[in-house]
Amino acid sequence: MQQKILNNRYELEQKIGEGGMARVYRGRDLRLNRNIAVKVLHSHYATDASFLQRFHHEAQAAANLRHPNIVDVYDVGQDGDIHYIVMEYVEGSDLKAVIARNGPLPIEQAVAIAEAVARALEAAHRMGLVHRDIKPQNIIAGPQGQVKITDFGIAKSNLSTALTDTGVTFGTADYISPEQARGQSATPRSDIYSLGVTLYEMLTGRLPFTGDSAIGVAMQHVSAEPPPPRMYNPRIPPRLEALVLSALSKDPNDRPATAQEFARLLSGYREVGEQETVIRAPAPRPAPARPLPQPIAPQPRVTLPPSRPAVIAQPKPSTGMGFGGFILSLLLLLGVIGLVYLFLIGTFNDLFNDLFNPTIGFTPPTAVVAPPTDTSPTTAPTDMPLVQVPDVVGQDEQAALTTLRAAGLLPQAGTPRTSSDVAAGQVLEQIPLAGSSLPQTSVVTYVLSLGAEIVDVPDVRLRRASDGQAELERAGFNVQVQQEASANVDEGFIIRQQPFAGARVSRGDTITLVVSIGNKVVMPDVTGKSEEEAKQMIAAAGLFVSFSDYQGRDRLGSLFDKFAPLTVVSTLPAPGTLVARGTGVTLGVRAP
Repeated sequence: MQQKILNNRYELEQKIGEGGMARVYRGRDLRLNRNIAVKVLHSHYATDASFLQRFHHEAQAAANLRHPNIVDVYDVGQDGDIHYIVMEYVEGSDLKAVIARNGPLPIEQAVAIAEAVARALEAAHRMGLVHRDIKPQNIIAGPQGQVKITDFGIAKSNLSTALTDTGVTFGTADYISPEQARGQSATPRSDIYSLGVTLYEMLTGRLPFTGDSAIGVAMQHVSAEPPPPRMYNPRIPPRLEALVLSALSKDPNDRPATAQEFARLLSGYREVGEQETVIRAPAPRPAPARPLPQPIAPQPRVTLPPSRPAVIAQPKPSTGMGFGGFILSLLLLLGVIGLVYLFLIGTFNDLFNDLFNPTIGFTPPTAVVAPPTDTSPTTAPTDMPLVQVPDVVGQDEQAALTTLRAAGLLPQAGTPRTSSDVAAGQVLEQIPLAGSSLPQTSVVTYVLSLGAEIVDVPDVRLRRASDGQAELERAGFNVQVQQEASANVDEGFIIRQQPFAGARVSRGDTITLVVSIGNKVVMPDVTGKSEEEAKQMIAAAGLFVSFSDYQGRDRLGSLFDKFAPLTVVSTLPAPGTLVARGTGVTLGVRAP
């Protein structure tokens, strides 16, 4: 961006960052002669009245925050159609860059940073302001150890009635709280959860949840338990690990009640240091093995002084069988011994012979045969002739029925399913597969296609092209991207989509996204035109001639004789180049 002064006061020097809502520039306050950071809202949001109202309202709420660990907001303003926020400029790197460069931070440093952020959040929460996007990218670590939270751009105050705007995703999937991922309102404890994820990353150098898509990561925040951080960094004390996991509880009520309490717990940990005290109840341990009995060493005989008479304990009532029970058990034992003796001498042989004699009509139990029952399967007996299962995939239902019945098989309809490859009413799948051998009259199940699933096209307009394309692809669409210049939509954002948002189409259809290349035009080819004609064509394209370089034979060589005097021989930028509207053009002109 060319240097620009907003409201004759704030000079923009260099772009230092960009997000989905705004670009951030390093600048200078010419009136107070100090460095500043200026956040400039993307131009396509400048026409959205409700968005602008929320932007200014929340920026003003953030401007009222004063805390050593929060970037100060100096001013909120507008210059024409440019809306901006002026903030404190802080030297240093964002925490994400520090982790990427150094890996896991020293434990004491990570805890100190988290404590500073928690105390800053407490100040915001006391004013009714929830940040909603705490992440390392929004935490600046200065060279002198200072810690600052920035970017309250999506913060929400308790004075605002604005809800989440359509098409604008609040929070980052890697750090989003479970309640935000479920579409519920963010609370102060949502910020605590995001800070817990940030502390996890500082201690381990990695995120608790990763995935191929933002939706997949968000769903893990809702339902999956985070891996214990000591799995990745065994140097983390158990007490600190328990504190991190408490901040990552799915239920907000199980997290620290306030940011102030979280800061106090972190401070308490730093005071205790490396003490291996676990906050959570320890897991039960297995009982130790019982030691073998050891011989008792002889003890010296000690004569005790006389004491009060010993109290003789009364015997407890007997819980045994008593004398009568003993006599009864003895009689039963003698009876059993007698029966065994009679078996051994053959007393019962004749009785058993009569019982199992076939002429009498008895048979041993092992020879009893159950009456015949019908245990045959639904298919024909195995002695039926085998037939080959025909291929009915792709046929309509009537043709499939005819084909299967002609082969001597029994068709059976399965549950229909959607398919983007097989037309509605045609067989999508058959069981068993074609070519299998089955006895005649066996059942073959066929599944009809319901056709492609009909879904609504999501609205991705004015979203960053990469984000909109990813959302559509996750929804099962193919995406085609076209580029177009736009004076109203910033470069890299979606101008429009086809089919339009909300259209009912088949999943798997192609959605065309028209993406802005910014306020750019194509440099026309004016080579061979007269200088005056070239100037007119360039002006019509939205550009202007800033300089005409008259070139003689010494510079053109043989080309000097191929062009008439005052004819354009070259341009800078070259023909066909995309350039910002209003760019100056240098003409190379054959000298008279």
